[in-house]
Amino acid sequence: MGHTFSFLSEFVPPRPKFTTDDIPDLTGKVVLVTGANAGIGKETARVLLTKNAKVWIACRDTAKGEAALKELKERTGRDAHLLKLNLANLRSIKEASEEFLSKETQLHVLFNNAGVMHPPVELLTDDGYDLQFGTNVLGHFYLTKLLLPILLSTAKSSPAGTVRVVNTSSTAHWFGSLDFDTFKDTPKRRAQHAVSLYCQSKAANVVFSAELYRRYGDQGIVSTSANPGLIATKLFRNHTGIIRWIAGVVLYQVSDGALTQLYAGTSLETAGLGGQHFVPWARVGECHSYTQDPQLGKELWTYLEEQVEKV
Repeated sequence: MGHTFSFLSEFVPPRPKFTTDDIPDLTGKVVLVTGANAGIGKETARVLLTKNAKVWIACRDTAKGEAALKELKERTGRDAHLLKLNLANLRSIKEASEEFLSKETQLHVLFNNAGVMHPPVELLTDDGYDLQFGTNVLGHFYLTKLLLPILLSTAKSSPAGTVRVVNTSSTAHWFGSLDFDTFKDTPKRRAQHAVSLYCQSKAANVVFSAELYRRYGDQGIVSTSANPGLIATKLFRNHTGIIRWIAGVVLYQVSDGALTQLYAGTSLETAGLGGQHFVPWARVGECHSYTQDPQLGKELWTYLEEQVEKV
């Protein structure tokens, strides 16, 4: 009964006790937000800029990124920085990481926010992975792996709880399970529905987040996962008809969606809550017990390591 109530409360969340007014001053903090040219990522970047953080927005389309920089400047009066990053291309991730590391000596918060949802099943990453798994999971894993040295060095010189990695998941993770035979393009993968592959990727986000904390929590990395809620973003661009209409009626605003991951990434309350899963709006919640299995976390981590070792 408790699990059912927790799950249902993610659809109709209670009023938040945390607001963006509660975010402390972030002067001197360096933050990287993936997928920040639109939707929840852009709103997250906007709020961070108003709190005086140095914000990098990472996106694959330079023109859209430049447009986002202009809009953010107009809305906040502050300049963000653009990092070209295609999470569906492992070489691009390596190049983006190298670019970032050539410009910065610290990284306090990494928001693994970008994602794709329900694209046509035939679409793959440039490296031959399921587009949703490759972008949402493998891409963010590789980015995090390449940025771990700067995250760890920042943690050593910062107060406990300062350095955080926030992995955006979804309510959909409750319906997902990991089938390693569908991560790359196989007949078994092509027999799956795009929705089930999305749910799998969101479950994997939680599994990865928990495993990251197990491995690096004692070195100062506060890794958490966050469900932003049912938010009206461009993720629904692959839907038409009744689903798109319903989405327009029942979904919450983008500003609502940014709140939970901002809570995870910036609140003083969450500094010691590594390994937790946050749900709308800005509260610790439950996640599927399946995602907390240390053996599964180890197996996923090993698989991901193997995929990027020769990039």
